[in-house]
Amino acid sequence: MHWVPRFGFLLGFTMWIGTGIGGSRDLPAADGTPAAIKFIREHETRIRPVEIEVSRAWWNANTTGKDDDFAAKEQAENKLNGLLSNASHFGQLKQIRALEIADPTIARQIQILYLQYLEKQVDPALLQRMTATANRIEKAFNVFRAKVGDKNLSDGEVRQVLQKSTDTAERRQVWEASKRVGAEIEPELRDLVRLRNEAASGLGFENFHALQLHLTELNQAQVLKLFDELDALTREPFARAKAEIDRRLARQYGIEVGDLRPWHYHDPFFQEPQNVYDSNLNGPFVNADIQHICREFYRSIGLPIDDVLMRSDLYEKAGKSPHAFCTDIDREGDVRVLANIRPTEYWMGTMLHELGHAVYSSKNIPAEVPYVLRSEAHILATEGVAMMFERFSKSADWLTAFGVEVADKQQYSADGARMRADRLLIFSRWCQVMFRFEMELYRDPGQDLNRLWWDLVEKYQNLHRPEGRNAPDYASKVHIVSAPVYYHNYMLGELFACQLHATIARELLKETDAANAIYTRDPRVGEFMKAKVFSQGRIRSWNELTRFATGEELNPRAFAAEFAPPKK
Repeated sequence: MHWVPRFGFLLGFTMWIGTGIGGSRDLPAADGTPAAIKFIREHETRIRPVEIEVSRAWWNANTTGKDDDFAAKEQAENKLNGLLSNASHFGQLKQIRALEIADPTIARQIQILYLQYLEKQVDPALLQRMTATANRIEKAFNVFRAKVGDKNLSDGEVRQVLQKSTDTAERRQVWEASKRVGAEIEPELRDLVRLRNEAASGLGFENFHALQLHLTELNQAQVLKLFDELDALTREPFARAKAEIDRRLARQYGIEVGDLRPWHYHDPFFQEPQNVYDSNLNGPFVNADIQHICREFYRSIGLPIDDVLMRSDLYEKAGKSPHAFCTDIDREGDVRVLANIRPTEYWMGTMLHELGHAVYSSKNIPAEVPYVLRSEAHILATEGVAMMFERFSKSADWLTAFGVEVADKQQYSADGARMRADRLLIFSRWCQVMFRFEMELYRDPGQDLNRLWWDLVEKYQNLHRPEGRNAPDYASKVHIVSAPVYYHNYMLGELFACQLHATIARELLKETDAANAIYTRDPRVGEFMKAKVFSQGRIRSWNELTRFATGEELNPRAFAAEFAPPKK
């Protein structure tokens, strides 16, 4: 999966004062608005240039993997952390936050700033130790290659083996090699978890997991309630879907279903749909120009991304991060994507996803929105938009509309629809593992984490743990380091994506079958997204935005409809 990188809870900021969005110049003199405006102005002067420096250093380190660039990234992050940890400024902010602020837009900025500063109110030396430890681990992930014999395999090459090989011995060897990064970084990861918990405890939170949810305006009980509902909703349909996947996989490898193990699946964590369909979903992309397709698609719906592609780094090279992300460097339109494109359906979907993040950024959030609020309403909102656009890589009608040849359109679309439904189910169960594992990881980092990991994998993903294996496989998941306590946002994003897509299908396309609705050369889609989502920036909270865009609070009904049996 892919993500917009975060530096803790760091965002770019400036101020906006005046009429237009959320307020008026005619404010009562007795409220806290003057102090709030002054603080926002001073915050921008202090912080914004350093945030841009951090963004650029982060980009450089991940595109080159060089020691000097990682050192510059760490230095910039320490500088920013030092500014945000200023106790005097945080004290001013708490006093302002306690006052009545008549203008809701200014009050919203103060609340967001409070959360941003709150995270950094820990000892500067502890912050530096956290940053240094995370950077060392992140670098280890970036430069790690799975060693198999005399070959060093990139993440993309590991995936190729897992997608294509029918040799169980080879698959197991490559899968286990890909997990060795976990053993390499586990001691420092445990140290990082303890450091994060120490920081959270100093801020009055039970642990880092609880803190991270609070900083994004969520809480554990809220997310757990939703995830328990999702567990009940997906348990039986997932079991049916996985039984069919397992049957097909076992036939491919010439083994019994009961002999399937984690290395028999087509990605290292069984978090993605499996290539077990009658169509070769990678076939249409062998000679396709994925970058060109993305450019034409986004332009056709009124959300051009030519400038983003020009700034981006899209293909594999030594030292570069093997993953994918989108970042907004300055909140003035400098938006970039890092990717490692290969001619596969996976990378078609990945590029649509990352460029979905790109269009939901300062490219399309109006300049009139204050910098403090010139970002997505919530992580789940930008993930939802990215996921909504990602879906089209599995539609033959969508592909042919953009010049991609599909040999058997009917079969491809049928398998693509099945894969989309499987993806929702598989990913839902994977998110259960990640959310519950991290909650337990930060509750008690000294427990048997290897056992905990496989207990959760067996319960929620129905996978058999490898017999006799006692290795820190959980530590091979980079998100635990680079995007901690984040995966629940992907799942909430899926709910948002399905709900937003269903609204577009119903209101713009007049389609009753949202699961199979596509957007091709329809600028109304871009107009809708700009008016109903992008225009709001962070002025509205995530649930307020969901109501504004779809007419309902976030709920699982549209999500459930995506994998409901077809109507007869």
